[in-house]
Amino acid sequence: MRQVGEVLRLRAEGLSLRQISQSLGVGATTVHEYLWRARAAGLEWPLPAEMGPEELEARLFRLEESGPHTTRPEPDWQEVHRELRRGRHVTLRLLWLEYRRAQPEGWGYTQFCVRYRRWLGQQDLVMRQEHPAGERAFVDFCGDTMAVTDAETGEVFEAQVFVAVLGASGYLYAEAVRRQDLESWLGAHARTFEFFGGVPRTLVPDNLKAGVSRACWYDPELNPSYLELARHYGTVVLPTRPKHPRDKAAVEVGVQVVERWVLAPLRKRRYFALAQLNADIAEQVAEVNGRPFRGLQVSRRDLFRDVERSALRPLPERRYEFATWKKAKVNIDYHVEFDLNYYSVPYRLVHEQVEVRATATTVEVFRAHQRVASHVRSHARRRFITCPEHRPASHRAHLEWTPSRLLGWASGVGAEVEKVVDTILRTRPHPEQGYRACLGLMRLAKRYGPERLTAACGRALALGSPSYRTVESILKTGQDRLPMPNPRPLPPAPFEHENVRGADYYRVEA
Repeated sequence: MRQVGEVLRLRAEGLSLRQISQSLGVGATTVHEYLWRARAAGLEWPLPAEMGPEELEARLFRLEESGPHTTRPEPDWQEVHRELRRGRHVTLRLLWLEYRRAQPEGWGYTQFCVRYRRWLGQQDLVMRQEHPAGERAFVDFCGDTMAVTDAETGEVFEAQVFVAVLGASGYLYAEAVRRQDLESWLGAHARTFEFFGGVPRTLVPDNLKAGVSRACWYDPELNPSYLELARHYGTVVLPTRPKHPRDKAAVEVGVQVVERWVLAPLRKRRYFALAQLNADIAEQVAEVNGRPFRGLQVSRRDLFRDVERSALRPLPERRYEFATWKKAKVNIDYHVEFDLNYYSVPYRLVHEQVEVRATATTVEVFRAHQRVASHVRSHARRRFITCPEHRPASHRAHLEWTPSRLLGWASGVGAEVEKVVDTILRTRPHPEQGYRACLGLMRLAKRYGPERLTAACGRALALGSPSYRTVESILKTGQDRLPMPNPRPLPPAPFEHENVRGADYYRVEA
């Protein structure tokens, strides 16, 4: 109300509407409205000393409740709100022009906006969200969990509940997953889009570690797999600010609705499989989506059907396939490690940084966003998967390390070390597959010294296990400092005695 008093004071000083607008930083239309309301209320500057802000507001802005304006036709605010959600180009001014075209005696534009905001403030929070149709989907995990008993082992685990809410209609989706890991997070997104039958333009997640590697409002770092999912579906991920729940008020309310009206009714049931739990969750979600908003005759499903479904982007032809990404450095054996297996790349990339993308069936290696290798994924352990075309024509010409150089280094340390290195290189299908183990022995020599390494290799040879792992274990446990055990003595030969029966004693005569 301070601005109204200043408008009246400056007008009394003889300033024009434009000058008052520039002085106070308010629109000229607002200045005109304040002056019009003051004249209608019979007020002028100076205002009565006993008039407080509340009385001034009542005199200026509540005239329509008791004056002749109450006979003006009231717009259908629910329809106005519905039309605003149809697209980003539908504005209140456009809807007001359409209203005045149908009702020439209706409210002016200012009162139209004031009354709409007043009506909107009285609605449910989900109804108050002003997101264009198909623009945003908010995603998060519930704080509450559901207990599920493994039917085979009897183990009880707490299933996590994923929730997605469309911004314009408040249409809900929920499902239970085993944990809050990356695979569950991305899989729930794919099933969410299929439930909606389309893809929103923007995804708004919380700063969950599964989706956001580094939380930052200005420059968040997304998990590469989450970014790949967004590219596959043609959407954009815009994480919320840390510790700002109002940035995702829609999903906060959606989570609350799911906890109260989906999970709470199921609290007394016992589940032995996620599929069983998800079937009941889907039934409860369908009921919530079909329930009218408080005080209205429209439901989430109605808004989704009438406003939002057609605004979603179409689904791609194929479903997203979960993939994990990892940064790696190509070793001198031109292999990269992933999940305890080793996959070859072109030998020219030795010592280069690459990215490894792995699905359930394939492992791909990328350098500067270009795929340089592709392999069938191995689910064994410590296997070398090598393409023949990745090997160099001559290891001596193209690689820094060669078998002869490794053997030369080993002979300079000790004969036992040379025997272990030679055994490692000879027992591999390809010598370069033993390079890692030989480099490991070099690292052990730097850490423990050549004398201890020589002793450890001698003990490993005596044990019949000349490998890097055996040598490392001997050094870690200090067995190289213990004396070598003596060979086990042969059992004594049996002695002759008259009472000792020979084999012929037990021979049966025919």
